[in-house]
Amino acid sequence: MLKAVFWDMDGTLIDSEPYWHAGEMEIAKAHGGYWDEDLAWQGSGTPLDYCAGLMIKHGTQLPPEEIGRMMVDYVAKREFERVPWSDGVQDVLASLVEAGIPSVLVTQSPRPLAQNVVDHAPKGAFAGFICGDDDVEKKPSPAPYLAAAKLLGIGDDEIAQCVALEDSATGLTSAVASGATTVAQLGFNRNAEEDGPQFASINGYDGVTAATLDGFVRQRVGA
Repeated sequence: MLKAVFWDMDGTLIDSEPYWHAGEMEIAKAHGGYWDEDLAWQGSGTPLDYCAGLMIKHGTQLPPEEIGRMMVDYVAKREFERVPWSDGVQDVLASLVEAGIPSVLVTQSPRPLAQNVVDHAPKGAFAGFICGDDDVEKKPSPAPYLAAAKLLGIGDDEIAQCVALEDSATGLTSAVASGATTVAQLGFNRNAEEDGPQFASINGYDGVTAATLDGFVRQRVGA
């Protein structure tokens, strides 16, 4: 019954928050600002302009566009050196490939970061991606997930048979609004909430397979 899996990237598919936080701290320190781990988590899962505004509020003396550019450059360099896969996620992707279930990456990150992750995933895992550079309304709108379904030829009446994996409040709102069977990943984002709008939650990927995700869909649609 499971038709596809839609993956958020940061904090879900990859454990990249340490890269983003380290970049923010380096930028703030070099440009007169104050930044710490608690402030960094406040910006996790938010658009770049929001995080940049928060950094400016705490003294970083740069335009928001420059902060955003520097953040992306820092994270891109680190991710091109090593993709920080979330523990166990590559086994889940391999299970989906074996089961013939396609995946689509759905992220607000720029195209080069999305492409890098897809390129380093298990062979055949991803049928494509929707990214922040696409002309699609951004999360929390359901538009990115609807675009992912359209990429695979999945209609609105079938999207409940797709699992969307997310970790942030913004992403969960987007996925739930699309109609996908939304599963929250609680294992890599300290802001993730078990009592959010999602259908189900998991904490890490230990023991998660294509059959696990298929089970969430069957449970939701009553099959």
